[in-house]
Amino acid sequence: MAQNIVREIREELLMSKAELARKAGVSPLTIDRIEKGKNCRMETRRKIILALGYSLADKDRIFPED
Repeated sequence: MAQNIVREIREELLMSKAELARKAGVSPLTIDRIEKGKNCRMETRRKIILALGYSLADKDRIFPED
């Protein structure tokens, strides 16, 4: 599930939710909701993928439900 993958990657990078939110330009609440499995806009997903240091080609790995 996507929320666990985002959290796992973030934790592997030793990154806090606040740090990921700042890098992605979204609120920490948004990160929290995504990690709990809530849906988000494609633009938000794009920002998170890039903030985690991945390329957009990795989209299906990080958000596999699409």
